Amino acid sequence: MHLGIEIGGTKLQVVLGDERASILKRCRFAVDRAGGAEGIRRQIEGAIPELAGSRKLDAVGVGFGGPVDWKTGKVVCSHQIEGWSEFDLVAWLKRLTGAPVFVDNDANVAGLAEAVNGAGVGFNPVFYVTLGSGLGGGLVVDGRIYHGASGGECEIGHVRLDRSGTTLESRCSGWVVDAKIRALEATEPGSAVCGMIGHSRGGEARHLAAALRQGDSATRRILDETAGDVAFALSHAVHLFHPQVIVVGGGLRGIGEPLRAAIEAVLGGFLMDAFKPGPRVLLSDLGEDVVPAGALLLANRG
Repeated sequence: MHLGIEIGGTKLQVVLGDERASILKRCRFAVDRAGGAEGIRRQIEGAIPELAGSRKLDAVGVGFGGPVDWKTGKVVCSHQIEGWSEFDLVAWLKRLTGAPVFVDNDANVAGLAEAVNGAGVGFNPVFYVTLGSGLGGGLVVDGRIYHGASGGECEIGHVRLDRSGTTLESRCSGWVVDAKIRALEATEPGSAVCGMIGHSRGGEARHLAAALRQGDSATRRILDETAGDVAFALSHAVHLFHPQVIVVGGGLRGIGEPLRAAIEAVLGGFLMDAFKPGPRVLLSDLGEDVVPAGALLLANRG
């Protein structure tokens, strides 16, 4: 049996899987940002015996939401949760489980899952971008995660969109899109999406797909703006790596085909003519399973 762990900015998943990287059992938690890294570690400690029971674990794989040193298993930092910097995740999990532990960035791990068992099957290389509470990327070449000289490769969320330091994440993270939707309450209170969010706060982006189906023009502007920024950042990945396919995942993936089509439509305009029409853009097949499924593959491969 293998254990797969997703440590993100908004959710934590711990799963038990087999040698085929199939998820058999799962514990899912919302992340309490105020509790920091220590709170997340307590949740993991409680989930392991619940999932594994008396069974011996053969290996543990982890997809971590931030840059990590994949060789040593130490966290470089978390951009969203306090208390992770320089934490030795491998040593801690080895003490808990008695099993070998393998750690990588969550977008890298998700990219591996999509390349091996998801939308990227049959394509090479595969570039994965996650559009969620944070934005990240991963590149899989010949079925293996691409690693740079140090941790933090393919951090597309921190690609600059201008010389003033505006990053893709600061423009397109799920929290930023939520804020753009809330701002419509002051400027366009009659828009369809404002009627859907009501008085709730948080997760407003989940209403985008329904508002788009109603032809809501305010929602369309937010989508086009977001897709344009994402496509501009992805054009740099295309010029550098020439992936055969780009797979889009994360919470904003829930917008579905309108998001995929908007990114693909704009991307070509940012590419030099010799590289057009550019890679295909596809939606993630694995949804919320993508990081834990990739973590199980990481554990299986050792």
